[in-house]
Amino acid sequence: MASSDILLPDDGLPSGVQGAADPHFTAVIRAFAALYPSRQFGGGALSVYIDGTPVVDVWMGRSDRAGDVPWTADTGAMVFSATKGLAAMVIHRLVDRGLLSYDAPMAEYWPEFGANGKEKITVNDVLRHRAGLAHLNGVSKEDVMNHLVMEEKLAATPLDPTYGTLAYHAVTYGWLLSGLARAVTGKGMQQLFQEEVAAPLGIEGLHLGRPPAGSPTVAAQTLFPKNSIPTPIFDFVAPKLAALSFSGMLGAVYFPGITSLLQDDMQFLDAEIPAANGVVTARALAKVYGAVANGGVIDGKQYLSPELVQGLKGEVDMTPDLNLGIPFSYHRGFQSSPIPGLLEGYGHIGLGGTIGWADPDTGSSYGYVHNRLLTLMLFDMGSFAGLAPMITAAIGSARKDGPIEVPNFGAPYEGAAEVAAGIE
Repeated sequence: MASSDILLPDDGLPSGVQGAADPHFTAVIRAFAALYPSRQFGGGALSVYIDGTPVVDVWMGRSDRAGDVPWTADTGAMVFSATKGLAAMVIHRLVDRGLLSYDAPMAEYWPEFGANGKEKITVNDVLRHRAGLAHLNGVSKEDVMNHLVMEEKLAATPLDPTYGTLAYHAVTYGWLLSGLARAVTGKGMQQLFQEEVAAPLGIEGLHLGRPPAGSPTVAAQTLFPKNSIPTPIFDFVAPKLAALSFSGMLGAVYFPGITSLLQDDMQFLDAEIPAANGVVTARALAKVYGAVANGGVIDGKQYLSPELVQGLKGEVDMTPDLNLGIPFSYHRGFQSSPIPGLLEGYGHIGLGGTIGWADPDTGSSYGYVHNRLLTLMLFDMGSFAGLAPMITAAIGSARKDGPIEVPNFGAPYEGAAEVAAGIE
C-alpha cells in the first residue's frame, strides 16, 4: 500500500473522526467511533505505534460537559491510574543513570521514610504495590491537594501488617515515588514528568496535573455525575469504614470531598498526584510505551537501556490483589493483563478504561484516552476491552503487509521543561 492509502477525514475515516490511520485498522476505528455516538458522550483519542512509528492517531467527540468544544489533536484527558505508569517511567530513568536501585531500601535514599519500622521496604516493593502503605488513613481533602504534606505523612507512617502482600496503592503510590525521586534529584514529579519523560521523547501532550498556562495541551473536562442526591448515610458511614484496617479499596481511595474535586473546574488537576492526575494525549501514551516496546529506542534515540527494558516484564501472578479482589500482576510499575490472552505485554490501565500499553513481542504500543466516567454508558471502564483484540489483529495484519506511517499531529514539544522549572 502507498502512503496515499491512509484513512483520512472524509476519505475513509468514519464521520466525525479526525486524524489518520493505516487502513489495516479500519474495523478498529469504526468500533472506536461507535463509542461516541453523540455530544453527551464526551470524546476520546486512540493512537497506535508499530516499531516506534505512528500508524493510528485519531480523535473525536467533545471535550467539555456541555458538548460544545470539539476534541482536538492537543486535547489531553486525565488518565487516572494510567498516570502510575508514567511515574514509574521516571523511576526507571533514575535507575538507568545509577541514582537508584530497585533492590535497595527506600530509606537508603529517603532517610525519613525509614521511620517506624519501614527501613526494609525496597524501591521494588513500592513499584510492585507490596509496601503495605495503600491506605490514606483519614487524610483530609486539603492534605491530598498538598503533595509535600502527603510525602511527609507517608514517611512517618508505621509499617503495616500487609507489607509484602499485593495490595493496590491506588493513590499513595504516586507520593511514595515522588518522595523517593525528590530525595535523589531535589525535584518534584511535576517537573520530572517533563524532564525525564516528555522532553527526552519530544512529547508535548504529557503533564502531571493541569497543563501550565500557554501549553498547547488543554485538559478535557471529565464527565462526572453531579452530586444532586443527598447521601447522608454514605457520608456518615464511608469515613468510618475507610478508617478500618480491613477496608480494602475504600480505605485506599476515600477521603471527604473526593467527588467535589472532579466536578466544576476539576480542582483535582491543581494538585500533584502522580498516581492519578496525569493529563495526557493518546499520542503521548503510545509513544512512551513505544520506547519500551522496542528495546528502549524511539526516534532513533536510546531512551532506556536495553538491559533495563529487558527487566520490565514480569511473570504473571494470579494471586488476588488484597484491595482490588482480582489478580493483577505488577512488576516494576507495570501491570500485566488479569485476563490471559486479552492483552499481551504490559502497561497501565486507568479508571474509566484509559490505557497505555506495550507489546515488545510485536514492537507495538497504544494509548487510549477519553473523558467519560460513570456516565450513561456504564461500560466506560471496559470500553477498551472491546477494542483490544481488534487492535491486536490489526497490528498482526499491518506487520505482515507493511505498516503505513501517519502524519505527525498535535503541537511539537517546545520549552515545557522551562515552564516547569521551579515547581516543587
